[in-house]
Amino acid sequence: MGADSAVEIVDAAENPEYEGYLYRCLFHVKKDTYGNHFRRRGSTFYDHRREYLRRAIPKGFHKKILMFEGDQVGTIEYAPAEGSGLPITGDNVIVMNCIWVHRKAQGHSFGKLLLKVMTESEKGASVFATIALENYWGAPYFKKSDMESLGFKSVKSLRVRHKTKNRNRCFELHLMWLTREKGSRPPVWDEWKLLQGVNFCRGHSLFHDRHLTPSQRLELKEVLEKC
Repeated sequence: MGADSAVEIVDAAENPEYEGYLYRCLFHVKKDTYGNHFRRRGSTFYDHRREYLRRAIPKGFHKKILMFEGDQVGTIEYAPAEGSGLPITGDNVIVMNCIWVHRKAQGHSFGKLLLKVMTESEKGASVFATIALENYWGAPYFKKSDMESLGFKSVKSLRVRHKTKNRNRCFELHLMWLTREKGSRPPVWDEWKLLQGVNFCRGHSLFHDRHLTPSQRLELKEVLEKC
């Protein structure tokens, strides 16, 4: 029996049975997903995520979960620009917040399968865009080389460093795009918002509160600065 017969893809934004996956991170092993822990009343992350989903789902947000042999091993999260968690805009653009395949399921081309699911479900989109990192000193997520392996190309870059962590180590942010129509205009990003980090996902490398003390989380609006 091939891998295809053991694969199921569900949309957590549309299927109430999988609603809990809207709050889970697949970067970690199953026992470390933060769905229940961060759904406690008063959790700052849960408040941010809940508010983001409240705004994004009516605007076309999707979070597809790839199940393999009954276990969740991959995910792709995307939305039109007005529902995106990343500060990217453009004409007929779909912004990919996240794509990830767990290391235990690598080798089946699940990343390309998830990308195909996104592009085929968004027939009216001319451009797909995301943000990738290069030479980042933290966890190896959203790497530029990984996005390039899926067909994305860098259209713009920005050299930055974190204000409180490894200040002597700069890294690059790349605005990546994938177009399927000749003559499409590249997407653009809002650099000021980019320097603030993101709040829609605690697992994202650019999560605002990462590497900040409780007081710094309140004091620092921009957590990145240009090198």
